[in-house]
Amino acid sequence: MTRYLPGIIAMATIVVASNILVQFLFGNWLTWGAFTYPFAFLVTDLMNRIYGVGPARRVVYVGFAVGVICSLIGTQIMGEFGPLVTLRIAMGSGLAFLVAQLTDVAIFDRLRAGRWWRAPLASTLVGSTLDTALFFTIAFSASLTFLEPLNDVSWAGDMLPVLGLGPVAPLWVSLAIADWMVKLSLALIALVPFRMIVRRIAAV
Repeated sequence: MTRYLPGIIAMATIVVASNILVQFLFGNWLTWGAFTYPFAFLVTDLMNRIYGVGPARRVVYVGFAVGVICSLIGTQIMGEFGPLVTLRIAMGSGLAFLVAQLTDVAIFDRLRAGRWWRAPLASTLVGSTLDTALFFTIAFSASLTFLEPLNDVSWAGDMLPVLGLGPVAPLWVSLAIADWMVKLSLALIALVPFRMIVRRIAAV
């Protein structure tokens, strides 16, 4: 178990950092957490490549548990408009993380025998897309108000041009698209450290 400790620590650190940084805005459509969370997929893929499916899933479960703890703490911290973490945000965050990361593990395992970049790239792209779609829909879609009737997220439904440029859509759609674009960009960037770390470990 101790050989998996670096992966466990890395995942826990990313989840905690992302939960803190999500409170701070970067521009109009993003938070700083959008730039740290995608590296959770890098950790999962490295664990999968080096140790296999089982250890990768264990690291995901640790990340999920840490995320739940962070959400519970967030519900007790009051911000300007109420708790920093609402029930819908907690539900969306937890479900999106678990489904996206476990899907990443499954796709990576299916493609592990192909070219070195195929498994991490494909699994991260699919996982990131699932993560973004699930989180923003659960947390902010007006159609899911019944999940937390007392939580007013009407601000997320304000009709605005997508990313300030495109057709008119609810604000949360712009937030989701911006988040997704960052995830896709970092999925490509993360291929560099993925390759370097795997090569270094293989050479030991």
